[in-house]
Amino acid sequence: MYEFLDVLDNYILWGIGLLAIPVGGFAFVHALMQRADAFTAADKLTKPAWLGITGASVLILVVFYGGLGSSGSLFWLAALVASLVYIVDVRPAIVGVQGGGPHW
Repeated sequence: MYEFLDVLDNYILWGIGLLAIPVGGFAFVHALMQRADAFTAADKLTKPAWLGITGASVLILVVFYGGLGSSGSLFWLAALVASLVYIVDVRPAIVGVQGGGPHW
């Protein structure tokens, strides 16, 4: 039973690690496609700052692909959090400033 849980744990961590890379890539591409003045209008960091943060996050997520089970798990976790902060906090503010909104 414990072997099954160990294998299941490894698969779950592998899946989270695999999903983190597209999440970081989405954050970087979204930041790349936005107008620079929208970041300052939304009272967020500048566009080059967010491009640097999300770009470095993607790089770290790829380099430390093993996720939480790898030797660089602290860097990997920080990169994932940075990408998620952009998606959850910065992206809605920028979309709202540019006149967009949720299209449910």
